[in-house]
Amino acid sequence: MIVGLVKEIKNHEYRVGLTPNDVKAYVEAGNQVIVETMAGEGSGFSNMEYLAAGAEILNSAAEVWDKAEMIVKVKEPIESEYKYLKKDQILYTYLHLAADRPLTEALLAAGTKAVAYETITGKNGGLPCLIPMSEIAGRMAVQEGAKYLEKPFGGRGMLLSGVPGVEKANVVIIGGGGVGTNACKIAVGMGANVTILDVSAQRLAYLDDIFGSRIQTLYSTRANILASIEKADLVIGAVLLPGRKTPKLVLKDDLKLMKKGAVIVDVAVDQGGCIETTHATTHQDPVFEVDGVVHYCVANMPGAVSRTSTMALTNTTLANGLALANKGFEEAVKADACLAQGVNCYQGKVTYPGVAEALNLPYADIHDLI
Repeated sequence: MIVGLVKEIKNHEYRVGLTPNDVKAYVEAGNQVIVETMAGEGSGFSNMEYLAAGAEILNSAAEVWDKAEMIVKVKEPIESEYKYLKKDQILYTYLHLAADRPLTEALLAAGTKAVAYETITGKNGGLPCLIPMSEIAGRMAVQEGAKYLEKPFGGRGMLLSGVPGVEKANVVIIGGGGVGTNACKIAVGMGANVTILDVSAQRLAYLDDIFGSRIQTLYSTRANILASIEKADLVIGAVLLPGRKTPKLVLKDDLKLMKKGAVIVDVAVDQGGCIETTHATTHQDPVFEVDGVVHYCVANMPGAVSRTSTMALTNTTLANGLALANKGFEEAVKADACLAQGVNCYQGKVTYPGVAEALNLPYADIHDLI
């Protein structure tokens, strides 16, 4: 198969879909890899490294999109890339379609075979391609939140850890999954007072077991959320419903309860956000203020630590990418029920229930189509 790698063009997105070592693996399996020139520059990978791995370097993204049978990316295509989408081409990347009707409609109109990293399941459950980015985004959420709590950035002027004789900052984490757990690790490590909420009593028991008396666990009810954010200096939205739009757990009117200069970091922004006032921002212009509360809602947070993120991501995406390239789309999907969960669009039909539900579109079972 001809596998294409293009440079990411989303604002301040420096990750890349394949490392030179990944390219070598595709080539050794008998595939041809074409790479847009300088595609890996943002992650520290040069054209020479891709050439040494067996890739062919092309001068433009348009050439790669045109010639490739499968495109491997990191982020979803943005509007300027919709024109490249075509029938029967495999697109293997993060998609987050439940919060993106224009992209979904573009994929359906083109007839693209779209496989989303974030809905591929693991052999024992979980979302293996999402885990490394959740780990990074969770850890970054505290780092960025701490920065924007500083007065020059619009925050309350709080140090998360406090100092002897001065109170620590209160960090509230809504959601105890991968993002929330990693946020909790960093917030505890920085010495903050941490409260974490989740709807799973089993998950709360696990968090209580690993963090002990260093955190407060609460069952996620409307009343507990409101009571928690009222005391919070930093709120981290870490809710995930795989492939589905995120429910709004903090409403605009609720912001009136919060302290002026408090910070919200909504990591769930890719799926629409769990804060009603969330809208996606960029690393170039990351924050906005609503009712005196600073909102950080960057939709590609891990892109800022691109080398770490690229290597962590491609460790988890390579095996399924090779299966698609080596066996062909249909055979790979038939052979692997976990990979089949990643198929969000196929030849003009929505094949992931959460996307169909969120966008009110007809759903078709991928197994009936192939």
